[in-house]
Amino acid sequence: MWWRIGRQWLAILALALITLPAALSMPVARAAVPPPRDDPFYAAPADLASHPNGAVLGSRTITLLGLPIPVAAWQLRYRTTDSEEHPQLNVTTVLVPPVPWTGPRPVLSYQIPENSLDSRCAPSSTLRGGSATDMASTMQDAPFIADALRRGWAVVVSDYEGPQSRLFDGVTSGRGVLDGIRAARSFPPVGIDASSPIGTWGYSSGAFATLWATQLRREYAPDVRIVGTSAGGVPTDIPTMAQRADGAVGGLLILLGLARNEPDSQLADLLNDQGRRALLATDTSACSADLAQKYPDIHIEDFAAVPDLLAQPAFRNAATPNELGGTAPDTPLYLYHSVSDEKIPVAGYTALVDTYCAQGATLTAIHSPFPTHIGAAAGEAFGGMKFLADRFAGTPPAPGCVVQ
Repeated sequence: MWWRIGRQWLAILALALITLPAALSMPVARAAVPPPRDDPFYAAPADLASHPNGAVLGSRTITLLGLPIPVAAWQLRYRTTDSEEHPQLNVTTVLVPPVPWTGPRPVLSYQIPENSLDSRCAPSSTLRGGSATDMASTMQDAPFIADALRRGWAVVVSDYEGPQSRLFDGVTSGRGVLDGIRAARSFPPVGIDASSPIGTWGYSSGAFATLWATQLRREYAPDVRIVGTSAGGVPTDIPTMAQRADGAVGGLLILLGLARNEPDSQLADLLNDQGRRALLATDTSACSADLAQKYPDIHIEDFAAVPDLLAQPAFRNAATPNELGGTAPDTPLYLYHSVSDEKIPVAGYTALVDTYCAQGATLTAIHSPFPTHIGAAAGEAFGGMKFLADRFAGTPPAPGCVVQ
């Protein structure tokens, strides 16, 4: 009987995903979802600092993507701590499928890439169908989230960049992931607890947050036991990434994000008038689609008051604290990266793998033949999902470092 119910649910889910683009184009549905800055649910309580990290400070049920998908869905407000040691209110979206499970249900913490400096494009907003300008990441990740739900796993999707959308802030992102898992685990209606095995997954900027979480787990959240991590298209060597993205929106996102996140670096002082105006507007008009429309031909030099801004010590000082590799994760890892990635050069990925291996990580690393950044995201997803399924089943990973 449960098998028949599962098939019916999968048919409904598949139909909903097929009709997703049309549903998201409906202006009436979007108008019902206010941006986070206008939604009281995102407002931090006055006593935020008095609560422990991961504490649930409010909840609400939602309709996933504004569609009639038979998935139990909640959003939880929770306390976390940012990289400057300030208490912060984050929001996570928790999804549970109507698929029976015997024993503790596995939990997948799924980090959607948030290529944005504006909370309108945070996952909690886009998963409700609330942003018309930057749905690309959610659309690309919907099939992978659906596959996890099909398998019966609970899925936790946290706004790991926080209320300021701190792109490439490693500590803030990692802590946001770990405390989002804590929040979901302590919310009784979800039906998961400390005995539920936890896996993490992310691609691109989602991989950045995922791996920072694994690096920080032992020190910051030893109670969060992660049995396996899959991550691909891993952002490494941030200055080289910015150079590669010069002439596209990605370069400007990195520049403005680091200038805003790392004020002590004095990177903001190297911006010209246009750069300072763009920096001031990041909170309200800095989803990647916004910037691409506003600056159709983007070059970092157009925003700089000095020549060769990316080679300046201030830029390096802002980027270096947020590079991956400082601590080897104690979680089994499955990493993958296209050898022809046009956005994130594979050399940085190879160097990170070598660093993790030298530090004693348990790691399978794939140098993928699938072409381009997006190609590897789709082509290597099966391997990443299988790795997590094996960990949830209790199958031990291959020991040591396996590099392909």
